[in-house]
Amino acid sequence: MNVWAKKICLGVALAGLAGGLGGCASTLIGASATAGIAVAQERSVGAAVDDTTISAEINQRLYKESEVLFGSVDLEVVEGRVLMTGNVQKPDHRIEAARIAWQVEGVREVLNELEIKDQSTLRDLAKDTWITTQLRVRFLGDAELLAINYTIDTLNGVVYLFGIAQSQAELDRATGHARNIQGVVRVVSHVVLKDDPKRKR
Repeated sequence: MNVWAKKICLGVALAGLAGGLGGCASTLIGASATAGIAVAQERSVGAAVDDTTISAEINQRLYKESEVLFGSVDLEVVEGRVLMTGNVQKPDHRIEAARIAWQVEGVREVLNELEIKDQSTLRDLAKDTWITTQLRVRFLGDAELLAINYTIDTLNGVVYLFGIAQSQAELDRATGHARNIQGVVRVVSHVVLKDDPKRKR
């Protein structure tokens, strides 16, 4: 799912909030869905629910700050680590987005991969979506890789990997898959190993 598709979904949720749906109620709905998925993931159910809450709070704050900024920033949150990708028009926007993320309770790290440039063309977005789709298929087809523990974002041909790897060997396989897809400019990994000390909360 590209950044705009995610923003449309979140926009519907925000509209619900504005229409009288309590914040706690909306959080519980999202948390319940997340908990079902998290059972199969490396992170705990509690951590996954916390991540959903953090993501929703950051997005709400971005929306209040600027609709343009909200629409430009894509978020992934794993165990309190926030990965921000997307295109912003000014250096100040990049700084502001990170500042907003750090203000949210539970954020342990902000990985700011926002690029400063005009929005990508529809053709660029199509290429990025195709790269992400191919990589997800390769991950799912690799029996030696737990695909559910990874998130993938592609921006201007750059693949951003995020999540938790069972081992360095698994991470190397994941990175190798990404590098071997046509159109990939480079691969940026923010994946941590299962036994990495930074995962301790």
